[in-house]
Amino acid sequence: MKYEVLKELEKEADEVNHPTHYNHNKHGIECIQAIQASMSDEEFRGYLKGNAIKYLWRYNYKGKPKQDLSKAQWYLNKLLSTF
Repeated sequence: MKYEVLKELEKEADEVNHPTHYNHNKHGIECIQAIQASMSDEEFRGYLKGNAIKYLWRYNYKGKPKQDLSKAQWYLNKLLSTF
């Protein structure tokens, strides 16, 4: 039972930190990296803030509240790392 819970948590962590659907190119570049490269620092911070708000806004409506809250936290952590 504990093993199954750990595997589920690992899967969820991957879906939050490095979702495979965001890295389907031959160069190994994640979408977030391309977005950041296309924006000024201020624009990128706005993007991160907006995504954090989006996941906080809808976490209770999609059936995976913990995953959406983890995604919001990921974007907040990324935003904090820009200062």
